[in-house]
Amino acid sequence: MFKIINRFLNSEEVFAHCDIPCGIYDPVSAKIAAQTVLKMTIRIEAQAGSSDAASANSFSRYVTVKEEHATLCKNEIDILWHDYFKPEHVEQYPDLHEKVWNATKLASSCKQNVDSGAAQSLVDAVDEIASIFWATKGVEYSDPNAAVRFGT
Repeated sequence: MFKIINRFLNSEEVFAHCDIPCGIYDPVSAKIAAQTVLKMTIRIEAQAGSSDAASANSFSRYVTVKEEHATLCKNEIDILWHDYFKPEHVEQYPDLHEKVWNATKLASSCKQNVDSGAAQSLVDAVDEIASIFWATKGVEYSDPNAAVRFGT
C-alpha cells in the first residue's frame, strides 16, 4: 500500500541521524542536574547527626531529589552522546568517549553515596562535556561556576 502511495506522490525515502531536529541539543539540563546533585549532597552532609522529625523529613526529600537529578544527569549526557555527538567529534576529541563514560559513572556513584567531592567531580565532568559540545559549535565555553558556587 505504501509503495503505491509513494509512487503516486513521487516521494523518496529519507533518513534522519537523530530523534529530534538538530539545533535543540544543549548540555544545560545535565549541568543543572549535576549542580542539584551537588547542592543536595551538601545539604545531606550538613544534616549528619540530626535526629528530629523535621530533619528526617528534609533528609528524605534531599536524598530523593539527589537521586532523581543524578538519573536526569545520566539521561541528558546519554542523549548528547547517542544523538548529538558524531564520529567526527570523537576524532576531534579522542577522549570524549572516556569523558562521557566517566560522567555517567560519577552520576551513578552520586546516587549510591553521599560524597560532595564526587558530586563536585560530576559537575566538573559535565562542564568538560559541555565545553566539547560548545566547541563543536564554534562557541567558547567559559567557567560557568564563576558567578555561583554551591556550598558557599
